[in-house]
Amino acid sequence: MTAKRAGLITDSFKVVKKAKRENKRKKEAPSHPKQDAELLPLTAKDIELQELRQFDQNWQYGPCTGISRLERWERASLHGLNPPQEIKEMLRGREADPDYTYCLWSGYPL
Repeated sequence: MTAKRAGLITDSFKVVKKAKRENKRKKEAPSHPKQDAELLPLTAKDIELQELRQFDQNWQYGPCTGISRLERWERASLHGLNPPQEIKEMLRGREADPDYTYCLWSGYPL
């Protein structure tokens, strides 16, 4: 007596092996325009705006949505959180420039 074999999927479907490709393409990361822009020398304003963005991203000084950067700095100082004095100096005298006044997330709705 022979034992019946359980139905395997290969009994119903033919096994197909893929041929190996000899000319495999190497995956390369696409070049981004932002990477090219980083190679250019930064202006003083660009460096200051980078520092202000870092200030925006630091939650140690409290939330920043809905208020200006200077208001956030003053609130953090009032609560004894010791925000960097350099940030206040950057913001003083530039209240009319929206790049300096508003935080990183000012364009998003509350």
